[in-house]
Amino acid sequence: MKARVTVMLKQGVLDVQGEAVRHALGSLGFDGVAGVRQGKVIELDLTDTDASAAEARVQEMCDRLLANTVIESYRIEIV
Repeated sequence: MKARVTVMLKQGVLDVQGEAVRHALGSLGFDGVAGVRQGKVIELDLTDTDASAAEARVQEMCDRLLANTVIESYRIEIV
């Protein structure tokens, strides 16, 4: 079973990398980009066979290591 975790900065937290990408896109002639938020995607190969148990385990992983829950939010997909 696989899990995909998408981690993004929470709304209201300045995304410096996103702003740099937005600026670079404008410099390259890509007009009309009002904002960019940059995040990360983490894919996990799990040995779990129960989807709800796997999701609970991945949530604990996110809370303890994969995301800084003070400034980041995350979304878990079991695939």
